[in-house]
Amino acid sequence: MTISRRFAGLSALLLAGVLGLAVQTVTSATGADAAQTAIRAADPSVLRVGGTYISVQSINGGIGVRQAASPDALAAATVRQVFTDSQGLGEVWAPEIHVDGGRYYIYFTMGTGAAHRMYVISSATADSGYGAAAKLNLPDDRWAIDGTMFVFNGQRYFVWSGWAGTTNVEQNLYIARMTSPTAATGARAVISQPRESWERIVGNPFINEGPEAIKDPSGQLHVTYSANGSWSDQYCIADLRLRAGGDPMYVWDWYKSNGCLFGSNRATMMTGWDPTLNVNGPGHHTFVLLNGDINTSPPAGSRFPLMFHAVPKGTPYSWANRSWYTGTFLWWGSITYSRANVPGSPTDTGWSLKFFE
Repeated sequence: MTISRRFAGLSALLLAGVLGLAVQTVTSATGADAAQTAIRAADPSVLRVGGTYISVQSINGGIGVRQAASPDALAAATVRQVFTDSQGLGEVWAPEIHVDGGRYYIYFTMGTGAAHRMYVISSATADSGYGAAAKLNLPDDRWAIDGTMFVFNGQRYFVWSGWAGTTNVEQNLYIARMTSPTAATGARAVISQPRESWERIVGNPFINEGPEAIKDPSGQLHVTYSANGSWSDQYCIADLRLRAGGDPMYVWDWYKSNGCLFGSNRATMMTGWDPTLNVNGPGHHTFVLLNGDINTSPPAGSRFPLMFHAVPKGTPYSWANRSWYTGTFLWWGSITYSRANVPGSPTDTGWSLKFFE
């Protein structure tokens, strides 16, 4: 998919989130707060079930779950280990918690090197009772990380970051249909490749990863994702928007933002979107939705909770220095994404997102 950088510009807007969970706040030049939590980790995944907020993270060679009655209590909540890699398969990365049919499913990456694959565990309760990990039967059985599951128009889908072949050339975003929360069906389809100049600042390989699904106020599907290497402060968040009536499995029905929507380097930002003031390299993120269900995505007009990982400005950028941050997001209307040399229309206008520290 080739995306041009043409974009109907809007006036820049820079505000900050007010969601809790902060143990440290940094006042920006605009007087707003960026909220750094006490959770020193990457790849946040948080959802709300009733009045309970539930998060998962990689910890101690496995997966830990926190529960709290309010968002600001999560950072101080006890971490309950729900999974340990007793088989010694390798790193446990980027767990994501979902609810389907009243049951909890945690998807995560496990393995080393070219053996990284997606796995799932499930339980009737959020913080206990999980069984052994089962490897997902993703099409082509290639290297796969950062998987997320969602239901759109009554069909389950799974989106992940993976390789086209068996070597580490680039990380693309792939999608497959699912017949159940644990079983994929049919072929995989690519929906994004890191081919734009602004997502090729830091590579070897070039990267699209950390996909997160959400629905906009018009009911159109979005998959936000992280671009550029996570080992650099060029890491940023961009957006894929499915055209109205489009097929999630058809690459040309997806339109890509014309730059980063949330990042710390102005040169890579989409026109009208400003870089962060307080953090470097905001990336892998989670929309804090009711039941984690994209059909509970927020309407236009209000800010809603967001969590992402980043490194505070003034601190050397490294994986070890990443923390979970709270922020907010809202929908921003009438935004044109453009692309060139493709079948069909080269432009698509609809909702985009504004992210705030």
